[in-house]
Amino acid sequence: MTAVLFDFSGTLFRVESTESWLRGVLDETGVALPEAELTAAARALEAAGALPGGADPVELPADLAGVWAVRDESAELHRAAYTGLSRRVPLPDPGLHDALYERHMSPAAWSPYPDAAEVLSTLRERGIAVGVVSNIGWDLRRVFRAHGLDSYVDAYVLSYEHGVQKPDPRLFSVACEALGVDPRQTLMVGDSRAADGGAAALGCRVHFVDHLPVAQRPDALLPVLDLVG
Repeated sequence: MTAVLFDFSGTLFRVESTESWLRGVLDETGVALPEAELTAAARALEAAGALPGGADPVELPADLAGVWAVRDESAELHRAAYTGLSRRVPLPDPGLHDALYERHMSPAAWSPYPDAAEVLSTLRERGIAVGVVSNIGWDLRRVFRAHGLDSYVDAYVLSYEHGVQKPDPRLFSVACEALGVDPRQTLMVGDSRAADGGAAALGCRVHFVDHLPVAQRPDALLPVLDLVG
């Protein structure tokens, strides 16, 4: 293998919990909410699938099904999908829905998996090219910079910048072209068989990890180092 492509959310980084997300926004905006109401609102937001990078909606509203299916093809669609889900949950101030969306794009909302730095730095030492291929509606580069991992990434291929989302092979093709590598000598690492598995159509080898909280997945990325040889 001459290159490794990584997914972002659930693979290299994990978003904060829904409760932490809501608490953070309430603290930032100075809005007070009784503890019981806060807990109930966090549960409702999680069930609604309102946190990007978190759980999918338990039940997708029919009027949002269309935008949900293509949410990662543009920044506008991404915001519309997730704020649309968030607004299904009553909050004390309507402005909190936009504030929640803004917070999820902040580096503070994301934590790298414990072994991410070791794996990325080792790949750099071995001369293996690294790309990040993500279905997303905003610029995640700031997250990598804030957590000190940007120097290990050679190319970012983000769906909203190309109008194409995984599993469309075109997104993986753009990544391989950006790195100047043969897809057949490239490993794709992700947490979604439906999305990341699309790389196999180009001849990439695909390896999956589980989308778990950071504390529950300390070393799932380490096998990548053996797979590249």
